Amino acid sequence: MDVGAVLIAITGVAGTLGGALLTQRGADRAKKRELEMAHAIQEARENRELRRSCYTQLHRDARQFATALSRHLYVIRDGALGQEDVSALEGAKDAYRDRWSEALMIAPDAVIVPAHELNDALTGVYGQIKRLERGNPRPGETLQSAAEEQHALWSLIRDTRVAMRRDLGVTADGDEEVSPRTPVSSSNPIVLTRDFAE
Repeated sequence: MDVGAVLIAITGVAGTLGGALLTQRGADRAKKRELEMAHAIQEARENRELRRSCYTQLHRDARQFATALSRHLYVIRDGALGQEDVSALEGAKDAYRDRWSEALMIAPDAVIVPAHELNDALTGVYGQIKRLERGNPRPGETLQSAAEEQHALWSLIRDTRVAMRRDLGVTADGDEEVSPRTPVSSSNPIVLTRDFAE
């Protein structure tokens, strides 16, 4: 037998087997990349849904907390403060605080920055109202100053909502909201603060 022919035959068989092995390895790599991409897409979808749920609840709870602060001011002004009023305010604050804690863990900085400003303002107004409720206000704190600060919460809520919508891709970065509105109950700052003028 010719040694050259044997070597050619062995090389041919090795090439055929090697080609099949390389093809299989390439297919395995492609399948692995496909699975990784599908997993990444699913993870991104789940993350977006988690943020959407959190943002929806944070926006709702911030609005309810701001509304509860406004109601509490009227109750203090009218001298009709009861335990149910205190409980309603505390419930709104607690619901907001829980949602804010959740948002801190999942929201990007583009949302946290305006939301943090809103959080500071909400807790500031809450503190001022509680001091007024106890009859122990700081210098310059009045029902009117608290009403003015409470009214300013609505623009901060709007700014936070815009940041959340941008993060979710609902609003593009350059787009402005068609008609930014504040709730009817707080749309007129002059009437609102006049209600608390001393």
